[in-house]
Amino acid sequence: MTRELFWLTLTVIFTGLLWIPYIINRCQVRGLAGTMANPSRNAKPHAEWATRLMFAHDNAVENLVIFAPLVLILAEIDYSTKWTVYACAVYFWSRVAHLIVYTLGLPVFRTLAFTVGFLAQAVLALAIDSCGPERSAGLKLRGKAG
Repeated sequence: MTRELFWLTLTVIFTGLLWIPYIINRCQVRGLAGTMANPSRNAKPHAEWATRLMFAHDNAVENLVIFAPLVLILAEIDYSTKWTVYACAVYFWSRVAHLIVYTLGLPVFRTLAFTVGFLAQAVLALAIDSCGPERSAGLKLRGKAG
């Protein structure tokens, strides 16, 4: 496993666990039966922090859709540098920071954490682009031959 794939794995696990705290809050607010019931507009609302955590979770999933393919493309073309590893680590920690500051309701810091994660994704995209057409062509040829 490459170091980039390691950070992707941590990011996937982290993102996959984010639902747990707000579901616990839902159980506290609505009870077990209310939590397992179909969604309703009349349901008791979550605590404010839990609502923000739900939005942070949605955002983490939306950004994972960008981050994961970038890392997988790097692995497929066998390209890894200290900058791609740093970018993956920075992305992971920016998502942790984003979750914390979003849940706490700190909007300016939330935007900063998001921006750092975006820039980490940009580093990965630029790394893929810098590989040149010969590596990209090899990726396309393998895809057709497989």
